[in-house]
Amino acid sequence: MGKNQIYLIDVTNRDGVQTSRLGLAKLEKALVNMYLNDMGIYQSELGFPATRHETNYINGNLELAEMGVLKPIILSGWARATRGDVEAALRLTKIKHLNISISTSDQMIKSKFRGKKTRKDIMDMMVEALAFAKKKGVKTVGVNAEDASRTSDKYLTEFSLAAKEGGADRIRYCDTLGCDDPQTIYTRIRRLAERVKIGIELHCHNDLGLAVACSVMGAKGAVDGGVDAYINVSVNGMGERAGNADLVSTILALKKANGFRGKYHLDRHVDLSKAWEISKYASYAFKVPIPINQPGVGGNIFSHSSGIHADGVLKDRRNYELYDFGELGRKQYEIVETGSEIVVGEYSGIKGFSNVYSKLKLKFESDEEAAKILELVRYANVHTQKPLTDSELFFIAKYPEIARKIMTVTP
Repeated sequence: MGKNQIYLIDVTNRDGVQTSRLGLAKLEKALVNMYLNDMGIYQSELGFPATRHETNYINGNLELAEMGVLKPIILSGWARATRGDVEAALRLTKIKHLNISISTSDQMIKSKFRGKKTRKDIMDMMVEALAFAKKKGVKTVGVNAEDASRTSDKYLTEFSLAAKEGGADRIRYCDTLGCDDPQTIYTRIRRLAERVKIGIELHCHNDLGLAVACSVMGAKGAVDGGVDAYINVSVNGMGERAGNADLVSTILALKKANGFRGKYHLDRHVDLSKAWEISKYASYAFKVPIPINQPGVGGNIFSHSSGIHADGVLKDRRNYELYDFGELGRKQYEIVETGSEIVVGEYSGIKGFSNVYSKLKLKFESDEEAAKILELVRYANVHTQKPLTDSELFFIAKYPEIARKIMTVTP
């Protein structure tokens, strides 16, 4: 179906952390970026660079990118489409990739701006913020049409053309209320792609349970319309209200669904074998169990009780399993350690700390270095309010100064 590609932009650290009553500590957000990078995800929208409490976390992650640790993943920030927000983002951080967002539907223009803004005003604000970002050297700028699914085709086209003429790299079509359906979004996105000829992002919410379906069909419309597609996903579908398009489910749909497999080209860097690891970590960090029927990573996905199904699977797993558990990095059996266990926390001593790190096959050059890392580990436990995972402990030991920066929030 042509040469255009489908890329994934993960928004766990921007939209996922806006899940009501939940959230991630800055260290946990950094670990999500590490997992996404290992998984070959094209871009992570890592947070809000115009927000002061994100400053150290964002700059710390950008330092990891400069060091080649977070590479090749692109780290981008989200800001409102105002010159003030862009100016603050560039003053507080070293961010080089931005998505700027503004409402485009009549419903939101009238209600959010209290009748003080017109469609033209909205377009002018976007163009001004975009021009300022480009002038200040931002490498890529995506322009978000919030509530695009309730925006007229005519105005959405005019808005997108103005963004393209202003130097935007992509348009983000936001199904903010999750009210689109797969056929409608395919038709609208294909029409927009053919008219505007610019890469299109799909940002779909799951209020009707259609986020993944709308995302992949929107991507299909973009590719059929002759442009690259970028699907916004989040780990385990975390996000506001009913959440966003689930990362693993979206990959599976693009790789395994009859209408996509071998016909549409997902970014070749995506490594599905990292799915189990990242989903488990996000579940732990958010304190939200993975649903038992979650595609790919749920507890029942490779379980069979029906007599007919069990018989068929014993003969050949392909009778009743669309994909193999090994493809997602899952093992046939999960090994659970028993016996005494030592964990590290805010009150840990050097002996227990050393025991835990020895299991990670990490050694310290001196007692002074060990004491320094232990102090950071204690702070990290206070920071996350949970026992630290092996990946978090490893990160702190390997990048102590970055970890210190990420965990530092100054009111």
